[in-house]
Amino acid sequence: MSEFAPVRDWPTDIHVHIQPWERMRPAARAAIERSRDDLDLIRSLQADPLALVEWLDRERIGRIAVINYVAPDIMGFQSDVNPWCASYRDRAKGRVLAFGGIHPPTCRDIESEMKYLLQDLKLDGIKIHPPHQNLGADAYRTGECPSLAKVYEACAEAKVPVMFHTGTSVFPGARSRLGDALVLDDVAIDFPTLPIIMAHGGRPLWSEQAFFVMRRHKNVWLDLSGIPPKSILESFPRLAEIGDRVLFGTDWPSPGVKSIRKNLDEFLGLPLTAELLDRVTRTNALRLFPIT
Repeated sequence: MSEFAPVRDWPTDIHVHIQPWERMRPAARAAIERSRDDLDLIRSLQADPLALVEWLDRERIGRIAVINYVAPDIMGFQSDVNPWCASYRDRAKGRVLAFGGIHPPTCRDIESEMKYLLQDLKLDGIKIHPPHQNLGADAYRTGECPSLAKVYEACAEAKVPVMFHTGTSVFPGARSRLGDALVLDDVAIDFPTLPIIMAHGGRPLWSEQAFFVMRRHKNVWLDLSGIPPKSILESFPRLAEIGDRVLFGTDWPSPGVKSIRKNLDEFLGLPLTAELLDRVTRTNALRLFPIT
């Protein structure tokens, strides 16, 4: 097997939360830990990217996107998750995409921080989590946080995707109201060259809004993470119409997601064409994140 064969030939999970749990607020960490019976596995993967590579080989997964973000008040994560995530990726033999973040209300110099994230750390994506950051995706328009526009401008110029959490969250203190997927209609209008990934498809309240945004804006991609595979076609019965910009993801090890491989196998069992299944699980991710 060549070095890049797993990345080319096996599916990508675009949404996995490998994170430094020791930096989380205790209440947020407890919300995850009490729902898991695989904590030893999770901790071993957090500690060692090479253990992750071996595990991906066993599970026949090509790449995962490791999702981290800055949410100091609700989740506890500070900006030091960014070098942690970049270092983890760099040690994972091409099998990891690194998503980091920024919290503009508490960042003194947005432009310098974005240069650090995109040019120095070379992050593959930026994660904005409105319910966990208590920050609307449109805060640059409302006047709540005008500097948020600088984040989008920097990512648009660098052609680095911004992933937005859409949908509800059960973590303590999370502001689920801010997860409305329709807000991204404004972001896509104002930043038409910005690659946008709409995580979770607005689950469970805003799937119709998410589908509208997807059909209207060609710079928006949909990530299916956090939606039980058996419910995907209930949420998106016309999935085939947007299939060239849909990405498979799980949200593992968030509460309710027991296994990446189990979710993948259930998704592959849906009554969709083989071509569409391959696009969603493999080739769309290769288009958005080519092998370099």
